[in-house]
Amino acid sequence: MARITRKELKSDKFALELEHTFTFFEEHRELVIRYGAIAAGILVLVLAVLLYSRHQHSVRQEALSQALQVQEAPVGSANPGAALSFPTEDARAQQAVKTFGEVASKYSGSTEGIIAEYYLGTIAADQGKMAEAEKHLKLVAEKGDDRYASLANLALAQIDFNEGRTAEGEKLLRSLIDKPTAFVSKDQATITLARALAKSKPAEARKLLEPLRAVRGDVGQAAISLYGEIPAQ
Repeated sequence: MARITRKELKSDKFALELEHTFTFFEEHRELVIRYGAIAAGILVLVLAVLLYSRHQHSVRQEALSQALQVQEAPVGSANPGAALSFPTEDARAQQAVKTFGEVASKYSGSTEGIIAEYYLGTIAADQGKMAEAEKHLKLVAEKGDDRYASLANLALAQIDFNEGRTAEGEKLLRSLIDKPTAFVSKDQATITLARALAKSKPAEARKLLEPLRAVRGDVGQAAISLYGEIPAQ
């Protein structure tokens, strides 16, 4: 059986939306004539922009989806049936940087572009390229909405601690504790801060974890486990 491709499906959907637009004008011909060419021209422009924006959003999502497929693709020869795989972690990272970079550059300022920047930052951090990681993550923190900004700030705080900038990292994490988001909860930020302070400020770390140990589920288990790892004074 013949299968329609994803590209063809998107093109057909866009064509269908245009067809609906022309149907609107056919059904409202008298109204368009009554209010004159200027009003009709404005209406055409508004509808065209709306349809184009919807189509562009779909295009951006597809581009980001392809980049995410690269990022999540298996590594090694243990997955012969995989549609996409890479021989090494480095090979996958190189391709991921390329595809996310294209999305970030082409769709700068959009949600998809912000997500791509975030992934570029985390990949750079994994590779030990901290200056490059900070560049991408700070852009997300500045330009992204509160959800993506909180993820970026969580990553930036961890970089700060790894680089010896304890005060800066602690400030970022406490701001996330004070203003949690859908992507970074108060409990997550608290446990991250406690882990970062476990060696330098063990008493403060235990104080942060104390109320979380009574919480049911993963949060409580993580708090109990980390509490037990903190060295006694």
